[in-house]
Amino acid sequence: MLYLLKNNEDINKIKISCYIAKEVLFYISKYIKEGISTGEINDICHNRIVKYHNAYPAPLGYMNYPKSVCISVNDTVCHGIPDYNYLLKNGDILNIDVSICKNNYYSDTSKMFFVGKISKKALKLCNITHNSIYYALKYVKKNVSINIIGNKIQEYINNYNYSIVKNYCGHGIGKNLHEEPQILHYKNNSNIIMKPGMVFTIEPMINIGSSKTIVMKDGWTVKTKDKSLSAQYEHMILINNNNYELLI
Repeated sequence: MLYLLKNNEDINKIKISCYIAKEVLFYISKYIKEGISTGEINDICHNRIVKYHNAYPAPLGYMNYPKSVCISVNDTVCHGIPDYNYLLKNGDILNIDVSICKNNYYSDTSKMFFVGKISKKALKLCNITHNSIYYALKYVKKNVSINIIGNKIQEYINNYNYSIVKNYCGHGIGKNLHEEPQILHYKNNSNIIMKPGMVFTIEPMINIGSSKTIVMKDGWTVKTKDKSLSAQYEHMILINNNNYELLI
């Protein structure tokens, strides 16, 4: 078996971690404005997680990652390292990725934020990226192959002149930040069947231009190779007897 099924105790503890992640993303929204640094945003999130929720920011120290959240701006696809020298400017779009460990159970979620007035093409990219998840969710239920997720995201994105990043994927989550199965966001032939008790993320990364990416010298920051805009949203899903529950 390539995945772990969660029992009721597991699910209840995962939901506590999910609540914290959701609250932190809501809390940080009021600070997203022109002139604030991504380093400062990181510190605000860190303090909210640690001091208010008595939880731990899962990225901090994970494979030597140096910060508590990932912040990816404009052409950064994922894993952007917060920086006190990077000040947000009008028109920026950014993804803030929050992962929490509470009582030894993990949550992982992200969303896009806008600084001031953004371009129509940036807004459309973000909307389409988010909509692709909900399009795929219409087909998610127990006893169906997990490849339906990537197949339907690809089907939806094919209606637009965008590309799907294939280097990174969603994942199972629970007592570990990353577990099996992998959740691919493009057409694939995975034969894993969704069963009640499975918990995983869906987190497509969609680019306006090419799907090709490049990793920066810091070893973490992933950018679009052609410097085009990228967007990502991440939700956590529980498969149950009523198809699924959106945990966050």
